[in-house]
Amino acid sequence: MRFRRMKSLAMAWFAAAGLSVMFVPVFSAGATGVDGTSMGTAVVPTETIYPGDIIGSGQLEEVDVTNPNLTGDYARTIRDVTGRVSKRTLLPGRTISISSLRQPFAVTRGSNARLVMSMGSMTITAAGTPLDDGAVGDSVRARNLDSGIIVNGTVLENGTIRVVSK
Repeated sequence: MRFRRMKSLAMAWFAAAGLSVMFVPVFSAGATGVDGTSMGTAVVPTETIYPGDIIGSGQLEEVDVTNPNLTGDYARTIRDVTGRVSKRTLLPGRTISISSLRQPFAVTRGSNARLVMSMGSMTITAAGTPLDDGAVGDSVRARNLDSGIIVNGTVLENGTIRVVSK
């Protein structure tokens, strides 16, 4: 019986030594990958950001990535997120998915906008109202306020809509 107890103590000691050797590299790795390279940074909010809010740099911080299983389209720099609009609630300390952000709208539905149509050297402008919200480069429908005709166009940086001819 005494021999058996010694054998089980020896096995327990070897098992504990094996576990400690296995876990030592994990704790010393920190924010580096398995091959010793840095895993980079991620952007997390410092406060709750609600849908429709324009995100400012004061609401964000960059943190080192320590989870090797973190994958996806998360924001890596504050510059990627600043000035964009949240599509969903962003919680403090959680990474920000790029797909949960959008560009701010340059035109909003129901507001007044200028419609511009160019053919060669001729340019025609008219007052209109967008029927859709749109960011720069988006295709939106708009109603000409004078004639009532609905046209399609592309939103420009200054909030005008460039109408395409049929």
